Amino acid sequence: MATRERILDAAMDVFAQFGFRHASVDQVAQQAGLTRQAVYHHFKSKEALFRATVETLHHCALEAEAEAGRECEAAGCDLDEILAAQIEARFRSLLDCLKETSQPEELLSARQIQTRDLNQNFLEHSISLHAATIARLCATRGLRLSDGMSPLDLARSIQLAIRGFNDLRLDPGALEDIGRLVRLIVKGAVEARPRARTRKPRREAKRQPRRRSSRRPSRAQP
Repeated sequence: MATRERILDAAMDVFAQFGFRHASVDQVAQQAGLTRQAVYHHFKSKEALFRATVETLHHCALEAEAEAGRECEAAGCDLDEILAAQIEARFRSLLDCLKETSQPEELLSARQIQTRDLNQNFLEHSISLHAATIARLCATRGLRLSDGMSPLDLARSIQLAIRGFNDLRLDPGALEDIGRLVRLIVKGAVEARPRARTRKPRREAKRQPRRRSSRRPSRAQP
């Protein structure tokens, strides 16, 4: 494992155990089995180390989100199931990384203060992924969005609807609620495919047999 990765792994453990305020570069160096100078060679401050740790969390979450979408799409799932799987995978990845922390509130507060720009960038990447998924499936499966909505509009609506979950103050059981909410939104935004009208075969009118006249032709008078 590269030195930078060792430091980030150690920082993850240290921040989870002590929170941002009480964590120190010395603790990270000790956890990684490196000198303090080695840590400072890669990260100029504790704040820089924290930002890099958050970036790593975001990268892993986006990778999990994309992979979940690819698997569902390959399995032929509907659009609502694909988007729900993507978002659930994103939250699950973040929760798995933070489940060992003893300072969740303090870490979340530091995340908002120290990495606000990273958080916004993270959400924009996620929205772009969803918009691309929606556009692709609309094109390949002949889906239409209602009310003139664009794929980006729907992706942003989904993000706005789950905004309350983005602070990560939730437990894994809430992932079901997130998935249910996403499915409802997508199903409401996708227009039902019009049923193909089958033309009934035209019935040919039965030809009536020509009746032979019972009247004999009159003979010409001489």
